Amino acid sequence: MVTQIGGFALLLSFYINKKLKISFLGRPLITFVTVYLIFSLVIVPIVAPIFGREKVKHINNIYPVNYMTVLLNRNYVRPDLNKMLQNTAKELENTGIYIHYLDANFPFMDSFPLLPHLSHSDGKKIDVSLIYETPEGIISSSQKSMSGYGVFEPPKTKEFNQIAICLKNGYLQYDFPKYVTFGKINKNLSFSDAGTKRLIQGFLKSNLLGKLFIEPHLKQRLRLNNTKVKYHGCQAVRHDDHIHLQLK
Repeated sequence: MVTQIGGFALLLSFYINKKLKISFLGRPLITFVTVYLIFSLVIVPIVAPIFGREKVKHINNIYPVNYMTVLLNRNYVRPDLNKMLQNTAKELENTGIYIHYLDANFPFMDSFPLLPHLSHSDGKKIDVSLIYETPEGIISSSQKSMSGYGVFEPPKTKEFNQIAICLKNGYLQYDFPKYVTFGKINKNLSFSDAGTKRLIQGFLKSNLLGKLFIEPHLKQRLRLNNTKVKYHGCQAVRHDDHIHLQLK
């Protein structure tokens, strides 16, 4: 459920362990890790295109926030989504703005859930990080949490507060990402209005983009009037720590 192939790799490692005639310290764990890495790094990338998916392609300004995303096979997308990311990245060259992605999709099978997400199951979705800046106003390529999730940019006093409405109506999961930061970092950085807006505008120029989810107060603050910028609903989680993109 976490990696899509881990269970199969575990069963295969059990079988290999039974057949091994040599014994050494930590053999079960070493066997499992070896099998898992062979599948994840060698076999899965070859098989995934059969299911219409491929790895997110890394170039100078496209990186995962955390490389565990890659090791857990949560970095697969349809080719058109890769194309959209690549085109936006080229447009952002020399701006100092990086596309740092978070969870995308698993390599195989539509409708296989990428927990804890509700919709990352068809290769058409990906989350990307907000943009932050230094106290001097310089765009940073760093993040505010180890996972990329859970460090929120909450509503200001006069901004519409959808978070409070959802929590008041009993959607307690709305705040869930605050438990999956895996550590808060770079406390000197602050949310970059200009950088995040420039990033979103880059995505909005793509004809391949179907929807972009961000929290309503950030849509209001950044003056994002494009009809592709949508609200995700209280049944999901808050989107003032990341941006959700999906193809048409």
